[in-house]
Amino acid sequence: MTDESINSLNNQTREAWNATAQVWDERMGDEGNDFHRYLVRPAIEKLLELKPGQRMLDIGCGNGLTTRRLASLGAKVTGIDFASEMINNARKRTNLYQENQELIEYQVLDATDETALLKLGENSFDAAVSAMALMDMAEIEPLFKALIKIIRPGGYFIFAIQHPCFNSMHISLGGELIENETELYTEYYLKVKGYLKSSKIRGLALENQPQPHIYFHRPLHSLLNTAFQFGFVLDGLEEPAFPEEIAARSNAIGWSRFNKIPPVIVARLRI
Repeated sequence: MTDESINSLNNQTREAWNATAQVWDERMGDEGNDFHRYLVRPAIEKLLELKPGQRMLDIGCGNGLTTRRLASLGAKVTGIDFASEMINNARKRTNLYQENQELIEYQVLDATDETALLKLGENSFDAAVSAMALMDMAEIEPLFKALIKIIRPGGYFIFAIQHPCFNSMHISLGGELIENETELYTEYYLKVKGYLKSSKIRGLALENQPQPHIYFHRPLHSLLNTAFQFGFVLDGLEEPAFPEEIAARSNAIGWSRFNKIPPVIVARLRI
């Protein structure tokens, strides 16, 4: 893609997330949705090597959900997002509910802008985290290029994304009624229609989302090779699925029905 087309996609994405910010904040609140509570947060914290007082960068922080959680664990956290309305909501929630507000700073900052990221300071962070944001970014090369400089040597970057193998705009979930001699039951399945080619498609993250945003699908080899290109190595990986008890109590055909297929992948990349 040309720089002009990337900038256009980035501006469209920013506009969509600003429009969605209020609905997102109301839905996610301070605890997050089921994806965050059961999949993303536990997997991220399993890979964390956090010590009190360490400096963390939260990339694509949204309404500050992960930022506040890291601060509650004792980290000094800078949360960044390119959607100013998201940052406004993050600040409001932090001012209202967070006990350790002095550990948190928010900035409106575009994670696709290497120059802006570098202004955060060389070797300024012990680690960085991004919870479900990379698949919403028009390009990721500037981020990895900057992270290798602003994270201290030996530090790491943990990211959580929709699992590109199983959970993208190219897949569909379904159910089939099965009858045999002894029982009648529903068998749930996943159909993958595309994986290997990077692509972009508009979609909704939430019901009642006022404006669709753009999902940027990247197969694992594309995503990880970008990180490797700039000096990261992969040294931790989680593929969480919903617990059996969640699947058992769900009636709808949705991700909560699947306890053997991971809709999320969480990786730790180390410098």
